[in-house]
Amino acid sequence: MEDKPAKKMFIQIVKQLHDLIEEQNIQEGQKLPSERMLSEQLQVGRSSVREALRSLELLGLIETRHGGGTYLSSMQHHQFVEIVSSFILQDEKSIADVHATRQMHEKEAIRIICQSDNLRALPIWESFFVKVELGQELKREDILRECMIVSGNRLALKIWLQLLSFSNNLSANEITEEEKMELKILLASLQMGYIQEAIDSYEKWMIIIKE
Repeated sequence: MEDKPAKKMFIQIVKQLHDLIEEQNIQEGQKLPSERMLSEQLQVGRSSVREALRSLELLGLIETRHGGGTYLSSMQHHQFVEIVSSFILQDEKSIADVHATRQMHEKEAIRIICQSDNLRALPIWESFFVKVELGQELKREDILRECMIVSGNRLALKIWLQLLSFSNNLSANEITEEEKMELKILLASLQMGYIQEAIDSYEKWMIIIKE
């Protein structure tokens, strides 16, 4: 079975899954259909279904029991409709808000790293710098994800991963020749603890990606 285009696939599956739960009157604590059945009912690939389920589990809306399938979580602390609706992007303003919010988290992670002698001394930054310099295979999200992980805020990382799911797929692309200069300045500034220079280079890098 062929997957639909990746863009907005997650949102589409979440919408369909929500409708299916309502149609089948699945209550909290009850089992959801299997990945295979969801794939057939929603007419999307199993890998796409699996990714959507992982994200919903991260939000605490469903839970996977080892060897026992996937279940709808208790609604005492989570309202499925309200939480999912907050992630349904229907206009350009909403999409722009997602990008802006994600970049806020990324810039804060950069600030945290610059302010820590231990974090900015990690060898991963030099490794990234060399890869960029030599034109080796490296995706944009590899660097951004590492910044989020290293900054140490687990909640921010979870939020960032969700925001990344709703962003366009530009972050998953390989780094281009045009980006190299700003990215090298960012990585060098990160290692030296130059906060403003690192943030400035990050912002210029984001502008280049959008063009």
